[in-house]
Amino acid sequence: MKNTLQPLAARTGAHQHHGFQSAGAILRAMPGGLVVSKQQLRRAEAIACVRLKRQEANQNLGFASRPFVLCGLPIKKPADGQLLHERRNGQFSLQVTGHPTYGLPWGQDRLIPIFLATLAIRQQTQTIQFRSAAEMLDSFGMQQGGTQYRRLIAAFQRIFGATIFFGTDSQREKAAVVHRARFNFMSEARIWYSRDADQATLPGGFQNEIVLSHEFFKEIMSHPIPTDMEAARALSCSPAALDLFMWLSYRCFVAKGRERVPLFGDFGLVNQLGSSDYARPRKFRERLEGWLDLVRAMWPECPAVLDTTGTGLWVDRATAVLASGGINVR
Repeated sequence: MKNTLQPLAARTGAHQHHGFQSAGAILRAMPGGLVVSKQQLRRAEAIACVRLKRQEANQNLGFASRPFVLCGLPIKKPADGQLLHERRNGQFSLQVTGHPTYGLPWGQDRLIPIFLATLAIRQQTQTIQFRSAAEMLDSFGMQQGGTQYRRLIAAFQRIFGATIFFGTDSQREKAAVVHRARFNFMSEARIWYSRDADQATLPGGFQNEIVLSHEFFKEIMSHPIPTDMEAARALSCSPAALDLFMWLSYRCFVAKGRERVPLFGDFGLVNQLGSSDYARPRKFRERLEGWLDLVRAMWPECPAVLDTTGTGLWVDRATAVLASGGINVR
């Protein structure tokens, strides 16, 4: 995407808004040989929206929780029977034990911690409320319908059915940040299975209510990490690119200057992301370059570049979320 937005706009000669044209308009203006799927068009429009809102300092501010920014959940569906997922980022480690019935959270399930952290920060309470499943689907630009509702129910079952531990090498014991016993599931099930599209709230006007665990709520309030909700929407179908965007947003913000992050080894980036499928360095570099292209399409000033040896990633101090509201993300 990074090689098409600006040059294509120049070739079409169409009117541009604030220095660049919407991606959808650019794609539609191209000569007949270019075939664009609806999914590609939606992503192009979403990326253009992210760039425009960032340029106008009008970002939709959300929040992510530190465990899932520093260490990713599984990207692909785990193998049957696999119930343990472990990731490491320097001194930090994440361990997820899946429920025997529901399995490990994976893929788009990572949107749920973003949704919960955002509501916790906005509402400033351990007991968060929201009207309907449609509210969450809309937050991430996901289509409404029975299939998406069922996927969302399954995602909540996996997240709240898992025990998630996050800790540091200096801690003797890891603290559980999410536990199924904290989740009041039946209320959510009543509305998510409803086929009435006009039903905004539960019968009787009650709202969905989730009580976060004390450890998870404390972690969110102590280390809220601002994120761009429009970017999360644009990357909701690309879990690895979303993980990289959120990690780079955080890593570049806290960088003291130009710093090198190794790709491989015990403390390498490959061990932070939510996949262990990249045994071959060349394959991981190829995937990483593709994810970086998506990140730069939305954040052109992102300073992250691979080093000349292909074994490290250079980062520098930069800000992806311009309106952090004074939140301390360290």
